Amino acid sequence: MQLFERAALLLICLFFITRIPRFKETLQKNSHSPAELTLLTMIFCMFALFGTYTGIEVEGSLVNVRIIAIMAGGILFGPWVGIITGIVSGIHRYLIDIGGVTSIPCLITSILAGVVSGYIGRRVDRSKRWLVGIAAGMICETLTMLLILVMAQPYELGLDIVSKIGLPMIIGQVSVGLIVLLIQSVEGEKENIAARQAKLALDIANKTLPYFRSINAESLHTICSIIKEDIKADAVAITDTRDVLAYVGFGEERYHIGDEIISDVTKSTIRSGKITIRNHIADDKTPQIQSLLIIPLEERGEVTGTLKIYYRKAYKITYPLQTMAIGLSQIISTLMEVSRVEQIKEAANKAELKALQTKINPHFLFNALNAIASTTRTKPDKARELIINLSGYLRYNLELNDDLIEIHKELQQVSDYVEIEKARFGNRLQVVYVMDEVSVRIPSLIIQPLVENAINHGILKKKGPGTVTISVKDRGEKVRISVADTGVGIRDDVVDNLYHDRVPAKQIGLYNVHRRLKLMYGEGVIILKHEQGTEVYFDIPKEQS
Repeated sequence: MQLFERAALLLICLFFITRIPRFKETLQKNSHSPAELTLLTMIFCMFALFGTYTGIEVEGSLVNVRIIAIMAGGILFGPWVGIITGIVSGIHRYLIDIGGVTSIPCLITSILAGVVSGYIGRRVDRSKRWLVGIAAGMICETLTMLLILVMAQPYELGLDIVSKIGLPMIIGQVSVGLIVLLIQSVEGEKENIAARQAKLALDIANKTLPYFRSINAESLHTICSIIKEDIKADAVAITDTRDVLAYVGFGEERYHIGDEIISDVTKSTIRSGKITIRNHIADDKTPQIQSLLIIPLEERGEVTGTLKIYYRKAYKITYPLQTMAIGLSQIISTLMEVSRVEQIKEAANKAELKALQTKINPHFLFNALNAIASTTRTKPDKARELIINLSGYLRYNLELNDDLIEIHKELQQVSDYVEIEKARFGNRLQVVYVMDEVSVRIPSLIIQPLVENAINHGILKKKGPGTVTISVKDRGEKVRISVADTGVGIRDDVVDNLYHDRVPAKQIGLYNVHRRLKLMYGEGVIILKHEQGTEVYFDIPKEQS
């Protein structure tokens, strides 16, 4: 019973140690630094020595829990902890009782227990270590009893000692399994910690998401403020590979946007691409900062900046914080990359729109002027109308920006274009408008290219007259805009190229409309081939208009 009391005391001490945050973090790591292994070795050496000193004297021997401490240390933390603990505690046991009946057997089995426990820690599956540890501990204590019987003089003394201490010493090794399970339960808490920190990272990402739509100094400042508030940091900063992009919190007055990075630690993180943790460091600029976590931000496998988290107290960079910050940095990296891609797309879209606005077909302008000239003498009123149509068409093209516009303005530009084309082609071209009364905003220059395509590649490619029907239909949550013609019909290869994004760089018109709609609404134009001609339509969601 006294032996089990000693084992219970050992378990209680270990339990309270596992509640110490720094030691708990050490237990939860998958690998340990030399300094951490040294600390763990010292702790288990102390437990082993404690087991010897609190041993119960029986016939010149000590009933103790030393082997339990050795086995637990080696199984949990590997050969170095187990072997060193075994050697230290074995030599200590020998020195305090040189010449004793059990001193040499205890020395031998202590070292052997260290070696065996290290092997179990490296080779045995984690879920089975507690059971194998119990069996190995019992075998070691059984070997101790056999050595006592072999080495004791006289033999009867050894037999008397073994008969009294053998059974409790062997059964007491059940405590090895209990200690292993206790420590493993602490290690297992990392999964719950990871889940909680992942949720925190996602919550922060959800709050900061709107500010990633347009990355600038103001939005990055807001993002740092949200992170700082949610993780209770003293300061948070974001940098690129050269400059400070945002800094919020303690010491903010010393750092300004655009300042070049001067911290060697930050530069080292950028070069290596590895996380930097400093739990007790003083920064020259902000000496009150004691804890620092720097995580590289990556895009397409390349370091593009860092996320820096500061605390004024030492040892604040805990395992849960590291877990959360790593997940958050990955999310931030992704959001920044997506934002940059979207900005590139937006810039390209604006450039494409500008090119479309300024690309007025010189043949169209020449033919329009000819049509006006031919009607000047015979139909002066019609000529004036055509001049107004042409000026409206040109003004619309030159004054547009990339904002959404009211549909009636777009339709007015289409009407100006159609009137000029009807003046050119006379009875060959008929245009029909089928309009519902709607109020919706649409991208500029989105209908006229379809009408132009229907006239030039549909109606004019066949003999005889043809009709272009421009339709705007209210379909509840959406407005459907379609342009249909009774022309020769669209070629299959054109449709196939359009849907598979195989578009020549210089082509505009139908391809331009399709790409812009797809970028803005996720779906481009739909092409229907009829018995006579082609219909091209697209939907504009009212809530996005």
